[in-house]
Amino acid sequence: QEFISQSAVKTKFEQHTVRAWQITEAIKAVMDAINIASADRKIFCLEEREEQRDRLDFVRGQINRLTDNVKERIKSLTEDVSVKVTSALSDQIRSLPVLVEEFRADFNPTQETLQLYKTKLLLHVEERMVGGLCHRCSVSVLRDITDAQRHMIDSVRPLLSLSVQEQLSTPSSSSSFELTYDLGLAALCADFQENIEFQFSLGWTALVARFIGAANAKRALSGSDPRPQKTLPVALSLQAGSTFKDEMVVSIATGLVSVTSRASMTVLVIGGVVWRSVGWRLIALSLSLYGLIYLYEKLTWTDASRERALKQQFVEHAARRLRTVIPTTSSACSQQVYKELSSTFSRLTQRVDLSEAELEGNIRQLSFRIQRLENIQRRSKAFRNRATELETRLEAFSVQYLQ
Repeated sequence: QEFISQSAVKTKFEQHTVRAWQITEAIKAVMDAINIASADRKIFCLEEREEQRDRLDFVRGQINRLTDNVKERIKSLTEDVSVKVTSALSDQIRSLPVLVEEFRADFNPTQETLQLYKTKLLLHVEERMVGGLCHRCSVSVLRDITDAQRHMIDSVRPLLSLSVQEQLSTPSSSSSFELTYDLGLAALCADFQENIEFQFSLGWTALVARFIGAANAKRALSGSDPRPQKTLPVALSLQAGSTFKDEMVVSIATGLVSVTSRASMTVLVIGGVVWRSVGWRLIALSLSLYGLIYLYEKLTWTDASRERALKQQFVEHAARRLRTVIPTTSSACSQQVYKELSSTFSRLTQRVDLSEAELEGNIRQLSFRIQRLENIQRRSKAFRNRATELETRLEAFSVQYLQ
């Protein structure tokens, strides 16, 4: 009966035990394969994560060095633009007489016509000056800007991911940037007031002006006191001291005018002396020549002469005013170049930020994968250990009941 019982147990459980051994062997093999594959994949992810971290550190270091380099280049370029514009504008101011002389329009000494004439003259001069500045500066400046932008892109391109590199475009000479020159000539010359009244070249006013200058002559003939007052600030007193010679000349001229206005009797006495010395014929001849010269200049003082005088006065006034805005204009042009290059580099740094964000995302994704692979390894080892434990128990069952 015991033999029959053992035979029945062996017959019933031997096949199941063999099948269980096969299953545990298969589970161990699968878990070993999963563990090995997970380990290989983990090593690959670790290496890739380390590479991505090195890449991120490299990009951050390079963009910092590139930022310093680009700032220096932008500063150098803006300074160069300022020098170019200053030189070109100075040359344009020196060529103002030619630009004004080229202007042609109907001239009439009436107030309405003169205003229209001056408006057209301002437009002509500003248009020609801006055209000259564009010819001298814009082409070379645009070429320098394009070269600087290309250098920025070529320097930034290796720092970008492939997906971001495809979005980059190389700048061309047909860029939308255009250097503008806002001279504001109309505002500068708004206070221009022409003087086209006839003035005799040998008159008292003209002689005094020729001797001491137009501005000083006006002060001298008006009888104003040119001496600086004692209550002036120190700075103004120093400025007055620097023009001491001019003040002396004006003082002498003022004295002469004053003496002339108060000493008509002296003039008559001197005239009598001259009369007795050289004779009335020479005096009459001199007066006749003086009168003929006056008559000639009066007759030749036509609209063309008035136009020439207006143009000459305009050239002097515009040149004086334009010289004061040379620093402002050159600074404005350099600021335009600075903004254009800074905006270009800002857009490129934004692309670099996108690449950095992409690298950081890849690093986070790889870290997540590594964690999952580590969990898979732990679970596969746990399953393999359970299969080994089950195999041990099957072996003990087989020894006890099947042998």
